[in-house]
Amino acid sequence: MSPFLGEVVGTMILIVFGAGIGAGSSLKNSYAKDAGWIVITIAWGLAVTMGVFAVGSISGAHLNPAVTLALAIDGSFPWADVPGYILAQMIGAVIGATLVFLHYLPHWKATNDPGAKLGVFSTGPAIPNTFSNLFSEIFGTFILVLGLLFIGANKFTEGLNPIAVGLLIVVIGMSLGGTTGYAINPARDLGPRIAHFLLPIPGKGGSNWGYSWIPVVGPLLGGSLGAVAYKALFSGEITGTFWLVVSIAAAVLVLAYTVGKKQPGQFDASKIGA
Repeated sequence: MSPFLGEVVGTMILIVFGAGIGAGSSLKNSYAKDAGWIVITIAWGLAVTMGVFAVGSISGAHLNPAVTLALAIDGSFPWADVPGYILAQMIGAVIGATLVFLHYLPHWKATNDPGAKLGVFSTGPAIPNTFSNLFSEIFGTFILVLGLLFIGANKFTEGLNPIAVGLLIVVIGMSLGGTTGYAINPARDLGPRIAHFLLPIPGKGGSNWGYSWIPVVGPLLGGSLGAVAYKALFSGEITGTFWLVVSIAAAVLVLAYTVGKKQPGQFDASKIGA
């Protein structure tokens, strides 16, 4: 198996289990209906663990464009391989979401809530707020990448790394995921959102493209910040890249705050399966 195919397969596994718990806990007449946030966060952690176990020795199991970009910034992954990895992750995410659609085929028609259906595929804010939602995705992915790097630095965890990474995903979801559903992965959100848009899901409603940039831009910025922060904090390396990444992130947040002030706040109580 090539690294490209490894990322396709690993990301597909991630989405099958992750979106699968979203469908099971959200769709009508599912035995797992209303399983709750604890079950959802644990399932997503195990989804990552299984994906890493499956292809970690083949591709490194990034399964996440934000991780791929962060490792390239860190210097531990070649920039030339970044586009291919991201493409593979997107393909895997679309395939995984399509398989979940097929698995729960009769449940889509039985479910009347379009928000619940969209929530199986992609994330959404509990309270829409451009700045706050973006900050949540930046901060969650910052913690993710920082955690991945310090887990990798501990040699005694070798062999157990997939479990440690899965636990990191669980604790991020439990502690920080309540605001936006913690995409912390552009492929995890955008790939299934594209699948939602394309698939013939009965009564599915819109795909909420107006929000879709936040779980893409936020994780990419947060992962990049995590990479440069790790070098600064653990290695004492503060380079021009550090200041460039920090400046871009700050500028985007300021812009998001300015735009957000002009938008009326509203509460969205629709279900969003993580």
